[in-house]
This record gives sequence, structure tokens and C-alpha cells, in this order.
Amino acid sequence: MKCLPQDCLRGFGLLCFAQTVLSMVVPNSTHLEAILEKYMDKEDESWVFKQRGKRAITEGDMHLILDLHNKLRGQVYPQASNMEYMVWDMELERSAEHWAHTCLWEHGPQHMLTQIGQNLGAHWGRDRPPTFHVQAWYDEVRDYSYPYPQECNPHCPFRCSGSVCTHYTQMVWATSSRIGCAINVCYNMNVWGMIWTKAVYLVCNYSPPGNWWGHAPYKHGRPCSACPPSYGGGCRDNLCYKENGVERRPAPELEETNYIEPEPEPRSRTQPPTPYPNDNVDRNEVVSTLQMCQQMDCETKLRDRCKGTTCNRYECPPGCLTSPGKVIGTGYYDMQSSVCGAGLHAGIIDNDGGWVDVTRQGRKPNFSKSYKNGIQSLGWVLLSANAFKVFSVPVKAVTCETTVAQFCPYKRPARHCPRLYCPRNCLHETRARVIGTEYYLDKSSICRAAIHAGVIQNHSGGYLDVQPVDSRRLYSGSYQNAISSESLQNPSGGKAFRVFAVI
Repeated sequence: MKCLPQDCLRGFGLLCFAQTVLSMVVPNSTHLEAILEKYMDKEDESWVFKQRGKRAITEGDMHLILDLHNKLRGQVYPQASNMEYMVWDMELERSAEHWAHTCLWEHGPQHMLTQIGQNLGAHWGRDRPPTFHVQAWYDEVRDYSYPYPQECNPHCPFRCSGSVCTHYTQMVWATSSRIGCAINVCYNMNVWGMIWTKAVYLVCNYSPPGNWWGHAPYKHGRPCSACPPSYGGGCRDNLCYKENGVERRPAPELEETNYIEPEPEPRSRTQPPTPYPNDNVDRNEVVSTLQMCQQMDCETKLRDRCKGTTCNRYECPPGCLTSPGKVIGTGYYDMQSSVCGAGLHAGIIDNDGGWVDVTRQGRKPNFSKSYKNGIQSLGWVLLSANAFKVFSVPVKAVTCETTVAQFCPYKRPARHCPRLYCPRNCLHETRARVIGTEYYLDKSSICRAAIHAGVIQNHSGGYLDVQPVDSRRLYSGSYQNAISSESLQNPSGGKAFRVFAVI
């Protein structure tokens, strides 16, 4: 018997949103420019295209959600022997779109809840990628013990209290192999009695549904050792995988549950696909873990962190509201200020931590004090000192052909590049140019340059950071990771860039 939302005061509790939503309430924050551009402006061409094509989500957001699901499904602990590779389903997307446009903060529609699984997320105030919600769902694993969630026992009369883990179990339900999501901007959305004027509402539907009472979300064992027969023994990144799986519409499997049983005997698997005929067997594999984004403590001052290095992107830990360090200024901050404290004061991050971009501002004559977002900053009057500003870090999905000119313009004052997400298979799906090694000409494909540099892998794609730099007199070509980059000397015009890993 499946646990339905209205019944769930124990067991799998599908109508329990507490940890997902309460962590997303961000008062006194900046507006949602990027999301509103994609999902609210009905006058621009993208809205017309979305209506004509009946798409409920952008192509970039779709890939971000799908790829993160598969990444997280492949790394569950204890390991899963029957975890299936998840694919996008247009019918599920359309059903999610229908529900997202109701702007009701509850599961539904009722007649479909026995046929699909469903996860919901909503936020307002700060521009967050949809993967923020997906990661929040998965993070419920901290309150889950395999195989059964006895300790997840929330109480949900009006809003839920207690441990919630059913978003996580639906995400990693082994047989839920199809997903479709939609995003909608809801005006005056009622979330447990609070009215959110512009709520960004994410609905993800799953099929076949998960969270069946009394069953574990997956079987424990050697990855891919208990895949359904229709996969033919295929395995990718610890997931049961069928070649050309992105377009896969599998025949219905026999009803399968995840009772815990002894690990089956290993079964044979297919070998990895043979290389393309023009592939060199010796790929000269290179892996780069060099990161541009620096991790820092709550109280670390920019003055201390910027000595001898580039002041660009930083990752702040959670919990800095209780120990933000000294913050001097408003809008722009003295170099002796804590970067994370300045990020909190400016509303760029909240107490959950996050990424902050920093831009040096030169000398400023005075710094005004103010109380913002739980942080009291100090003021210095008529005391000139070096200053900096903090900015949010957007996330953008790009194509295999995208170059830095689109997202990283070389202008003064300098602008930061977004954190970028590359799709998989840029090695063979495009012949876009790659010019240089380590330093690449701006006419190069960002994603192919990242594969060449070993920052991402072709079969998985992934996140990366880009740093624009001054042009080089010589770009040296090389053969790395199955990509031959070009050499170029004394190019006329153009700038350079570097790519960095995100780990």
C-alpha cells in the first residue's frame, strides 16, 4: 500500500516540507532577476517560444536537474545494486507544469498521486538555481538510516515538524527512472499561512512512483549487479544504463520491490563502448583539480586572503551569522572586513553559506555603518582605505559551442563570469575549436577547453569556473583527453581565459 499525503503522519510522510522550505525563506534579499526573466516576462520571445513549444522549463534547467539527480543517485551509501539511470519524460513535465500553475503549496492533483511520485520546492527573495532544491531534498539523507526511515516521523497538521526524509527517498528510489519538472513564478502564494508575493515554485514528478510503505528505496549490493534485464547488463556511474538512454522509453518492468535480500551473484556486464575510429588509444589523460573558488572561514578578512593571489570567488561556510567577523561599510566594504560577513550584510548569502564574488574598488574616503540582514557593520568617516564589493554567483547552463564572449565580456570595470554547467558528450557532438593549453583564446569552446584541461569529463559534463585573463602572445596546442587543441602565435585581437574545477 502506498502512503498518500493525507495519511502521512508517520512512515514516509509525503506531505512534509519542513526542512526543504524553511531553509528557503530568505527575507530582506535581492530580487529574482534571472528566474523572472525566464519564467515571468510574457512579452519577450522566450515566453512565446515556451508557450508554442509547451515547455515548462528551460533546456538548461532541465539538464541541471536531471544530471544532479543521476549524480546523486550514483553515490548513495550504502551502495545500490539496482539503481536505474534517470531520463527526462515530457509527459511528466507537462503534468508538473499543470500543477505548478495552480500555485497550491500541496501535493496534487489528487487523482494522480497513486500514479506518480512528487517533490516540491519553493523560494523567494534570492535567485537560486533549481539544483538548490534538488540538493536540499537529497540532504535529508542525514535523517535517514538505510533501509527504513524509522526516525523520520514528522508531524504535519498545518506545517511539518520533525525529521523529513521522503524527498530523499523519492530521489533515490531505484525504479523511479523517469522525471519531469516545471518551474512557475506564483504571485501571492500561500505557503503554510505566509503569503509570498513572488514565489518560484518547482514541481518534480517521478515515474514509476516511489516511497512505498515498508520497502527500502533500493537494494544494497555491488553497483549494477541487480539491474532489471531490459538494461542488458549496461552500467554507467554506478547506475543501470542502456545505450542511448537519454531517449529511452523502457517497457514496463515486472513489479519490483526493494526487500533486503542477500547480494546476488555477479552478472556479466557489457564492455564500455568502443572508441570512435579516429580516437587515439593513448588519450594522454589529464585531470585538473585546480579551483578558482577559495574556501574560507566566517571571519577571514579579504585583506588577509588577497595577498599574493587573485581576489575573485569565495565559498563561505554555513553558520556565519553567529560569528561573522568584523564588517566595515555599507555597499562597499573596507579590506579589513570579513568577506562572509560582508556577503551576509549585503544579502548575497544567508546563514546557509554560499558563493560570493568580490571586486576590488580602490580607495574610498569613508565607510558608513548600518544594520542589515542580522549584521551590524561599522563606519569610518574621513578615513580613506581600499574597498571591495560583493556580488552573487549565478549559475548558467551552456552548450558545447558556447564561448566566453557570451557570459564573460571583457569590459572595464571587470565583470565576473557565472559558474557554468557543461552538458555531457561535447567531445564528439561538436567540432568547436580549442586554441591553446591552460590558457585558451576566447574563440575557444568553453566546454571543450574544460575537457582538454581535465576540469570536466566528457561522459558526465559538469560545473566549472571561468577566469578571463589578458591575451597571450603564443597559444600552444597539445593533445589531451582526446582533444587536439590548436596553436596560434600573435593573434590579432581577442583575449584569453582559464578554466577551473568545481569540487
